[in-house]
Amino acid sequence: MKFFENLIYTILESKMKKFLVIFLIALAFIGSVMMFPSKIVLAKMLPGKSANTFSIYVDTPSGSSFLQTTQINECVVDVLKKEESVKDIEIYNGMGSPLDYAGLVKGSSFKMGENVAEIVINLTDKHHRSETSYNMVHRLRPLIQSSCEPIIQGTSIKMIEQPSGPPTLAAIAIELYGENQDKLREISVSIKQILQNTQGLVDVDVMQDEIYKKFELVIDKEKMIRSGVSIEQANQIIYLAFEGMDIAVKNSENSLEQIALHLVLSDATKNLHEFSKDALQKKLSSLRLMNPQGMMIPLNEIVTIQEVDSNPMIMSKNIKRMVTIIAETDLVSQVYPLLEARTMIKEKLSDRYIINSSHLFDYTLKDKQTGEVYELVWDGEMKVSMDTFRDLGGAFIAALILIFLLMVIYYKSFALSGIILLGSFLSIIGVIVGHWIMDLFTQDTFFLTATSLIGFIALMGISSRNSLLLIDFAMSLIKNGMQKRKAIAVATATRAKPIFLTAVAIILASTLLASDPIFGGLGVALIFGTIVAVIVSLIFVPILMDNTKAI
Repeated sequence: MKFFENLIYTILESKMKKFLVIFLIALAFIGSVMMFPSKIVLAKMLPGKSANTFSIYVDTPSGSSFLQTTQINECVVDVLKKEESVKDIEIYNGMGSPLDYAGLVKGSSFKMGENVAEIVINLTDKHHRSETSYNMVHRLRPLIQSSCEPIIQGTSIKMIEQPSGPPTLAAIAIELYGENQDKLREISVSIKQILQNTQGLVDVDVMQDEIYKKFELVIDKEKMIRSGVSIEQANQIIYLAFEGMDIAVKNSENSLEQIALHLVLSDATKNLHEFSKDALQKKLSSLRLMNPQGMMIPLNEIVTIQEVDSNPMIMSKNIKRMVTIIAETDLVSQVYPLLEARTMIKEKLSDRYIINSSHLFDYTLKDKQTGEVYELVWDGEMKVSMDTFRDLGGAFIAALILIFLLMVIYYKSFALSGIILLGSFLSIIGVIVGHWIMDLFTQDTFFLTATSLIGFIALMGISSRNSLLLIDFAMSLIKNGMQKRKAIAVATATRAKPIFLTAVAIILASTLLASDPIFGGLGVALIFGTIVAVIVSLIFVPILMDNTKAI
């Protein structure tokens, strides 16, 4: 270690060399921090997780029939059949699948109706295939959507992966509040178009029913009384004609209960050839009811057909009317598409609304003509990410303050405490640069995640320990009469060996975490952060010690 001692002493003796070290450290810090705005290093709550299953949500327009939804399902299945990794496919038409983790938070259990379906795809084990599930979803999404969505105009097909992190409705969810339902619908459509044009966002959808035309059958009570048929007869024949019903029972020696005989008309018989009032009129004229006198009365004689608009479901939250717009991210962080979409929303809607910021990313929209106020609130994984990074940032600041106060009590010096604090903080250079290096050698984007920040916070104690070893040993040497710079150089060289051994132990232990899909950020932060912490402790901290009068 004599060579290292002479090196440190030479640096301390030269103002130019000290300035050069400080300049390089400052340049490395600024360069690493600038990797965020330049998008060289991307931040995300948690990376994707390769699973053995994923789901596809099929939502045809409100009012679509069971057969139309089946058409979309068959198209999706035809695409999936060509995949070697697909083991089996389960189709739940008219409902969601039995609850799983994704369905529990995304509301698939509430799916009910002829226009919805869920397709569950089970894959071969992830250890026996080369392609991850999220890369497969990324590859299949445009193929399935381009092939199957055009079959029925307005169809939405969404690819749902098993979440690797906190349960959220979607990666990005926008809650739009207001009292005017028509205006909410208009604004939500505009926002949907903006999200669809935002790079990195996929599966954009508005969680509300479309308004569509439908036919109502209104019974003419006077004609019904004169004809002698009852309302119950009319209801039964309509239900029999279009849905089917139990008409009798059968007894069997193999069954303790009577077996119902269900009558269903063929598809060609009960389906309308076209959506028109005349087609329905002809269908009703073929349905006849028998009155008490034995006369057959055509159904169209006692009912009137009216074309009306459907009644969409009204969603509310906290006693406020609400419409939710959702979007998923396609192998990218949700932070950057959100910032781009937020800017575009303000630009596109500012001609009709006065837009003001509220809270962090939320907007308040005021109609320039009517004065009505609407609230735009960002939710989903984005909100969880911001809350998590905020809490971890608060924990990091709290750790810095506690370390600083503890050092002030121990050394009774703000200068020495500041040196320890600064040396600990600079380990962030290794954390950020480490993620950039890993991103160069990995197929997928290596995000800086919440686990990365946990690793950075853990590094604070390790970095502080390194500086403490140097300062305490240097101060003890100075008290024994050694010259200051010589004492700093000797202390640095002497303590370098235990510091190196501790760093090697941390790095070797963290390599097991680096390959984990979720905790890889923690491992990388500890490995590269420790490397930088050692460099800062053995080169930069001695320079700061030399420039303070507290030693």
